[in-house]
Amino acid sequence: MREIIFDTETTGLDLRDDRIIELGGVELVNRFPTGRTFHKFINPQGRAIHAEAQAVHGISAADLVGRPTFAEIVEEWFAFTDGAKLIAHNATFDIGFLNLEFSRLDHPAIDPGRIVDTLALARRKHPMGPNSLDALCRRYGIDNTRRTKHGALLDSELLAEVYIELIGGKQAALVLDAVASRVNGAGEVADIDVSIGARPIALPARLTEADRSAHAGLVGSLGEKALWLKVAAAG
Repeated sequence: MREIIFDTETTGLDLRDDRIIELGGVELVNRFPTGRTFHKFINPQGRAIHAEAQAVHGISAADLVGRPTFAEIVEEWFAFTDGAKLIAHNATFDIGFLNLEFSRLDHPAIDPGRIVDTLALARRKHPMGPNSLDALCRRYGIDNTRRTKHGALLDSELLAEVYIELIGGKQAALVLDAVASRVNGAGEVADIDVSIGARPIALPARLTEADRSAHAGLVGSLGEKALWLKVAAAG
């Protein structure tokens, strides 16, 4: 199972006017990082960066001079994410901006069935919050001291660790055969189905013959009306 944890940074918060200026992603296979990443700074083609946004991510217009446009990196993004689930924190925001960029290039919108929103997962697991990325890092003991500013790749790396904890910790990768998520109309996770595969080789019995003999003796001493005899007979 392949998943891409991703994040965007933008010129501002207005879907109608603002553009993506940074896009980052981290690949997980069977819930473990593979080391493959995606990271691009993107020229917003004349869109100014709002001061409030720059205060959050620290990216200036000067940083984007000579960077590729979204159209120039989109095929590389498609290749990186092909066939994978897309996982983001407050995914509605990031998916909204991506879909608008795709629409400008006549590409179809992202299938909602591919999307997992970790904010929705966190709110279900920790309904009293807080559930920001920083708060979840603190909750799970994940070192986020490098995060003095928001950054698409760094935030994706941190979110990958948070996501693994949200779905049950690192051991989840050892027992989960497949995970299918259902997404509601708002692009948020509505439910998650987990299927657990059978062991390929059965574990050896731990009972010794002495244990079995002692158990039989105990059951024999309980009398004919003992509940255990009825259970054993039914089995």
